[in-house]
Amino acid sequence: MADNVKGGKSRSSRVVDSVNEKAQGILREDLHKAKDVAYQALKSRAYLYPIKGIAYFLSHKSLWRPFISKIGSYLTLSAGVIGGMFAFTYLPQLAVLIFTSGPLAVFSTVVLVLNESSTITNLISRNWILQQSILDTFDGTLISRNAVNMVREGREVKSGSDPMKRLGKTLKSPFTKFSPTAIIRYIMYLPLNFIPVVGTAMFLFLQARARGALVHGRLKNWSAAQRREWVERHAGAYTAFGFVATLLEMVPVANIFFTYTNTVGAALWAADIEELNTNMTDETAPTLREAAKKAQ
Repeated sequence: MADNVKGGKSRSSRVVDSVNEKAQGILREDLHKAKDVAYQALKSRAYLYPIKGIAYFLSHKSLWRPFISKIGSYLTLSAGVIGGMFAFTYLPQLAVLIFTSGPLAVFSTVVLVLNESSTITNLISRNWILQQSILDTFDGTLISRNAVNMVREGREVKSGSDPMKRLGKTLKSPFTKFSPTAIIRYIMYLPLNFIPVVGTAMFLFLQARARGALVHGRLKNWSAAQRREWVERHAGAYTAFGFVATLLEMVPVANIFFTYTNTVGAALWAADIEELNTNMTDETAPTLREAAKKAQ
């Protein structure tokens, strides 16, 4: 019996040690890359694509149908999550943050709860409620930009003039789901919010990298390994996109609108990359503009 207990404790210790080792490895990796990624993020100007997505979405009514069809169920989910999080987690987290942030604790706690609510809502909605709807918006945007070949790599495309009506049977989704590593990162970096203002900004920045990495799956006809290498090589640009997209999706009520406009922005970016046939060796959006000028 004692040996079994001892063996059980040993196995439990190994599990805990394994999780701690993984978390420490992730922390070392992120801190090592954070400076370079921040510089690349500012240089890339990929943060403009979520803004471009808003303008493009508003000017193309054919892209509104998936958004309108899901707005009721999403708002119900979002209201429930935000209401529940503020009811049950705001005061406990405020009690902790007030010791580290002082008068700024109220602001920091609101941002933290909104970010937590956004993450929970995204996890639920993207995997169950909005998955096909967001995919249709992404592919419809690509078709409206004449990037039909990219869509054909993952679904059937019909003839016609309306981008949304041209969408056929889905063969491959361009989106990847949240990985265990992303969830570990999120939990691990929550304590950064104890640092007034700067800590909250650092937390959002680090989460933006994971958020940005999810936006492009249907880039050229690549394998999963090639796609991971691409995202890693252009981590700064994807972080820039993810930072703005995360901030927009934290806005209560309007977050569903920004979820769709961010999807449109991601598709516009993908279309630009494919259209110019660039490998983005400088990890910058200005590279795209220079290539476009040469092509003219």
